[in-house]
Amino acid sequence: MARRKKVSLKDIAEKAGVSTALVSYVLNGKEKESRVGAETALKIKELAKQFNYTPNFVAKSLRSGKTFTIGLIIADIANPFFASIAREIENEAKDSGYTVIIGSSDERSDKFRDLLSVFIDRQLDGLIIVSTEGSADQIKSLQRRKIPFVLLDRYFPEIDTDFVSIDSYQASFSAAQHLLQNGFKRIGFIGYESKLFHMKERKRGVWDAMRQAGIKVSPGWTRDLKFDEVETSMYETIKSMLDDSQSIDSIIFGTYRLAINGLKAIRLLKVKIPSELAIVSYGQAESFELYECPITYLEQPLTALGKKAVEILLDRIENNKEEKIKLLMKAQLKIGESSNYSGKVKDHSILN
Repeated sequence: MARRKKVSLKDIAEKAGVSTALVSYVLNGKEKESRVGAETALKIKELAKQFNYTPNFVAKSLRSGKTFTIGLIIADIANPFFASIAREIENEAKDSGYTVIIGSSDERSDKFRDLLSVFIDRQLDGLIIVSTEGSADQIKSLQRRKIPFVLLDRYFPEIDTDFVSIDSYQASFSAAQHLLQNGFKRIGFIGYESKLFHMKERKRGVWDAMRQAGIKVSPGWTRDLKFDEVETSMYETIKSMLDDSQSIDSIIFGTYRLAINGLKAIRLLKVKIPSELAIVSYGQAESFELYECPITYLEQPLTALGKKAVEILLDRIENNKEEKIKLLMKAQLKIGESSNYSGKVKDHSILN
C-alpha cells in the first residue's frame, strides 16, 4: 500500500491561493506582525487542519538553530495552582509554535537539579522555572551559561533575573487587613519551613498588618511545617495554636495545600468556621465554594502569570535583551463566609 504524501506548506499555499511565506507566517503565529488579513489567516488554518498538516520540526530546527521546545519545572504537580498554570503555559507556547516539556521537582532540591540537567542536555530553547529551596546556585549557573530562562512564582531578590510572580507581601497584608476589619485580632499564619523569599513575604505581610493596627504579635501565632509532614502535623499544630494562652481567632494559610489539610484538621477538632475560627487561604480551588461555609481566598491571576512568563521567555530567546523584566502581579481577595463574623470569638483555651 503506497504511503500517503505528506502535506507541505506549498500544498496549502496553492490551495489557499497565497504565497508559501504567507502560510508560514500564519502557521507560526506571526500573522499579526506580518499583517495578514484575518479572513486569509483563518482560511489557511482551516486548510492546515483539513489536511492534517504537521510541520517538519527537523528542517525547521536546522534552519533556525532552535528546537522550538521549552522546559517547565514546577514545584508540585499535585497542587492545582501549578497544574493550572502549566496548562496556561502549554496553551500560550503552542500558539507561538513551541512545545512544552514539564517536570515536577516535588519541592526537592535534588530532583530540581536532575530535571535542570536533563533539560539542559536536551538543548531546549529556554526554561520557565519554579525554584525550590537551595536552587540559587543553579539559577546563577544558568546565567553564566547564558541559557534563557524566566523564574515563575518564586524569585531571588539578590539575583538579577527575569521573573513573573505575585506580590506576596501585598496579598498577605490585604488578607490580614480584611480579618482585622471584621474584628479578628489574633491572626495566625501557617506556612512552610522554608527560606524562600515568597514564603517570608507572606509572613511579613500578616505581621505588618497587625503591627500597624497596634497589635503585639505573639510568636506562637506563626507556625512553619515541613513540606513532607503537612498531613501528619497539621492537626497538632492547629490544636496547639488554639490551646495557647494567647489563642488565635483566625488563620491565614500560606498555600492551597496547607489550607486543605488545615480544614480537615479543623473539622476533626470540631471548631466552627467562622464563629470560632476565621479562615483565609492563599490560593484558590473550586472546592472552596463547595464547603458548608465557602472559604475566603486570595485568587492568583493564573492566565496572566502563564501568558507573561511565556511572552518574556520567547522575547529573551529571540532578542536576548540585557535589561531584566521583573513583574509582580496582584492577587485578589475573594471573600467567602469563612472570614465574615461579627459576633464574639470563642475562647479555645479549654480545648483538650
